[in-house]
Amino acid sequence: MTTLQIGDAAPNFKSLDEAGNTVSLADYKGKKLVLFFYPKASTPGCTVEACNLSDNYSRFTAQGYDVLGVSADSAKRQSNFKEKYGFPYPLLADEDKTVINAFGVWGPKKFMGKEYDGIHRTTFVIDEAGVVEDIIIKVKTKEHTSQILK
Repeated sequence: MTTLQIGDAAPNFKSLDEAGNTVSLADYKGKKLVLFFYPKASTPGCTVEACNLSDNYSRFTAQGYDVLGVSADSAKRQSNFKEKYGFPYPLLADEDKTVINAFGVWGPKKFMGKEYDGIHRTTFVIDEAGVVEDIIIKVKTKEHTSQILK
């Protein structure tokens, strides 16, 4: 789905998180970033994925990673999702799909025989210089940390 490849510069983005704070790629300069895109807050698969990353957050920080989640949900929905599960990382409320489109994760999907446009569950690992180090397109929600930290 995405046209980004390993070795490409990550698209520079700026968006609001669940608390209304402006978050941009520049905020993570000098740090490694796990940027994960998920279809919808508080749905079963997205909850399992986000909780897996949250449960292993100390492993990420120990290896110098920050974590940032993105979906097209409203700030209120993202805030409720974060509060309910106690996520230690921000969630972007990308309602206008600026970040989603910049990373090329929006497009046609199929579910139960129906076709529709939506977010393709994809994770980008971005290095300290803002370069895409890894792209995970076949996300295993229950084992996502091990996919990232290999």
